[in-house]
Amino acid sequence: MRRVEQVMGFPVSLRVDDPGAGADVGAAADAVFAWLREADERFSPFKPGSEVSRYGRGDLPAARVGADLAEILRLCEHYRAATGGAFDAWLPGRGFDPCAVVKGWAVQRAAGLLDAAGARRYCLNAGGDVVVAGGPWRIGVRHPEAADRLCAVVELGEECERGGEIAAVEGAGGVGGAVGLRAVATSARYERGDHILDARSGRAATELVSVTVVAPTLTEADAVATAAFAMGAAGVEWAAGVAGCEVFAVDAGLRVRRSAGFPGG
Repeated sequence: MRRVEQVMGFPVSLRVDDPGAGADVGAAADAVFAWLREADERFSPFKPGSEVSRYGRGDLPAARVGADLAEILRLCEHYRAATGGAFDAWLPGRGFDPCAVVKGWAVQRAAGLLDAAGARRYCLNAGGDVVVAGGPWRIGVRHPEAADRLCAVVELGEECERGGEIAAVEGAGGVGGAVGLRAVATSARYERGDHILDARSGRAATELVSVTVVAPTLTEADAVATAAFAMGAAGVEWAAGVAGCEVFAVDAGLRVRRSAGFPGG
């Protein structure tokens, strides 16, 4: 089964390769896209009536937020503290914008609906950030200078060695895989320009051109990729040190830096 819808401002595609899932897979797919539309309505900072917008304006007191927004706030604070303030959902001129956390969190919860429905092999791709089950799945990472080229291929679902050492190299090659790594996310300048800010300075983060993180969940992969990008060059080593995460980054000099356990090349 394959299905694509435009949600949250980007295409979301779902592919389920699981003959055993039967008729339930259609209902699960309906639930996935219904949840993503709900998450967009509730947590988009671009919708004046959303919970996020109301919270950001002060119309929704912290004591009255629901469990989902409370979880988003907790994640935002976690990554703010972990990055020494480089990542912050509160930015001058933007107000409260937790999109870097909400996207991965919402898509990971959608994947949980598929898991609960018994889907054993699927790929859920939300604007290039991907969470899978089963495998192996081969996920291409776009080259930062050429949309029709790849700078890495990640294979999720096969066993590989894990590690945290960072290696600086001029190129990359080979394909590996990882147990427990079900998600991959990339933060980059090539699609939206200099849109990620280092909250410590308020200026655009420009030391890196792309950061790709693989992790057990898309909640982690997406947030860690954005947080590492905001930190600049130091963010690569920081991301590699986050439990369960592996990182592949391209710096402003077009050098590749990756953790030793990154499942691909």
